[in-house]
Amino acid sequence: MLNDIILIVFMCLLYGYWHNAQKAKEVALKAAIARCRLIDVQMLDDYVALSSMRLKRDRLQKLRLQRSFVFEFSSTGNERYNGKVLLMGRQVYSVYMDPYRIE
Repeated sequence: MLNDIILIVFMCLLYGYWHNAQKAKEVALKAAIARCRLIDVQMLDDYVALSSMRLKRDRLQKLRLQRSFVFEFSSTGNERYNGKVLLMGRQVYSVYMDPYRIE
């Protein structure tokens, strides 16, 4: 009986983490797409990948989960460049894009 309760609690925590991670990934994807549209480049694969995750304090000194997502974009259609979206919690903290060629 106790083992079943522990298993159920563990499964609920696991689902909560997965759901929160999917929402953060969705926010990062929207930020990457918006930035690519803003500077008129093509986002490749419509995909962001989690590259790092750590605890860090925000501007108000509140401890938050900082996630870093990477994506690829192209300005000419021939080369691939890297970009990075940094989230604090579910808020976009910054979007960085490698220097790229304009033609």
